[in-house]
Amino acid sequence: MGYPFELQEIPLEDVQYIKGVPFPAGMKFRQLLVTGPPGCGKTNLIEGVGGWPEEGYIDLTFKNWWRAQSLTFRPREVHLGFPFIGHSEALTVFDKEWLESAKTLELDFDRILLPPRKTHLLSTDWRTRFMFEFLIPPPQQILEWRHGRKRRGTHPVDQTVTLEQVEKQSAVFWEVALFFHRSGLPSYLRIGLEGMPMRAVEAVENA
Repeated sequence: MGYPFELQEIPLEDVQYIKGVPFPAGMKFRQLLVTGPPGCGKTNLIEGVGGWPEEGYIDLTFKNWWRAQSLTFRPREVHLGFPFIGHSEALTVFDKEWLESAKTLELDFDRILLPPRKTHLLSTDWRTRFMFEFLIPPPQQILEWRHGRKRRGTHPVDQTVTLEQVEKQSAVFWEVALFFHRSGLPSYLRIGLEGMPMRAVEAVENA
């Protein structure tokens, strides 16, 4: 897929089932935030477990994004705004600016803000308020789904979609999933709607 590092997925050992869908054991229903590249199946997953029907948006560079009103109702799907080197404002992977420069854009991880850790008994534990699922099916599968949407005319962003574009969009989410994992933010990934919850690691971790 052209990732800048070698990745692999490790299935989680303990899972629970919510309406027939496996999730990490111990995850509370209202912790769940599902994200991933366009056309990956976020809406279908949220609808399948009876989550909030409207999409949310999080700019990962925005101070206190974890307090955003859009995150009040959960579980829900969320689009993420990412910081890229050379761009002062966060971009989604379907913004025109990102699509036109995707081949050269690099994530600026230093600008991604993370919720604070719990510091005393009465403070809010923002680190455990949410559980991020990165839903990232194989790019070829996403492309097929998006071609189906294109024929139905429901999503203008699908009109010029290519496999290369889907691969680059998926790579961004892989990188951020790994960054969240490294940072200790509750998160996991799922490879397809029928897949088991997994965690993203670099292959060298178990070498």
